[in-house]
Amino acid sequence: MKIRDEKLEQIIHWAKENPNVRAVLLTSSLVNPYAPVDDLSDLDIELVFNDMKLYESDKTWINTFGKPISMIEENETFFDGKHAMKMVLYEDHVKVDFKLYQKSEFLKEVQAETLPEDWDVGYKVLLDKDDLTQDMKPATYQSIMIKKPSEQRFQQLINDFWWDTTYVAKCLKRNEIFYAKFMSENVIRTDYLVPLLEWYIASENKWNITTNKHGRLFKKYLSTELWEKVEATFSGSDIEQNWIALFAYADLVHELGIDLAAKINFTYPIELENNIRKYLDEVRFQS
Repeated sequence: MKIRDEKLEQIIHWAKENPNVRAVLLTSSLVNPYAPVDDLSDLDIELVFNDMKLYESDKTWINTFGKPISMIEENETFFDGKHAMKMVLYEDHVKVDFKLYQKSEFLKEVQAETLPEDWDVGYKVLLDKDDLTQDMKPATYQSIMIKKPSEQRFQQLINDFWWDTTYVAKCLKRNEIFYAKFMSENVIRTDYLVPLLEWYIASENKWNITTNKHGRLFKKYLSTELWEKVEATFSGSDIEQNWIALFAYADLVHELGIDLAAKINFTYPIELENNIRKYLDEVRFQS
């Protein structure tokens, strides 16, 4: 994206001319070989200052790179004194997440025993006036790779999934669509289906893969048939369609759970599933 590249050059030029700025890093998706990148990808910029306080409290320097139309600010107390954030959406549609470091705090991160996750997913040094980055460890990208679950984690997820389907069923029977959606989307999809799909995909790829945040790359790594089953778990506001989606969830979790259990030598709780399925059917069709 030409506009984004031009803005990055503006930031680098400003930093070179500003004696308070000692280093600049580019992080996240634009320097992560495992991340999808397009014209909507953000600039994630880390700025290291001799005196960060001025730039944390003052917003005028943000306007140097264009007209902001929205901004979120998080001060250093939010991050235990390590850094501050200014996340800016500019009028030209470029979003820049500025991470602000005091020089001393940045050096503590550099000297830490393990690379912080923000750097382990990829970084590029754009400017370093004082050799602050010379001891930075290379990115391993391992912090974003999907990890094989323990048997306890696997069993807990499956147990919790079947437990929470009962809440969706009760809500649908009562015509309480808001709570049903909260349980099916905020809880069941996010807490159970997403990690289960991650584990399945990783198991098919020797446990050396990432699907990015919240399943952004699921479609890329799933067969057409399996992706259609995932799509069937989505529904609108119609109660009957939500019932259909709930049972699509159940069928998908059964398929993924059985497959994973066989691959990593775990026991799938089929009796639990059968009992809950009976409950779901009885709630759905009771008069």
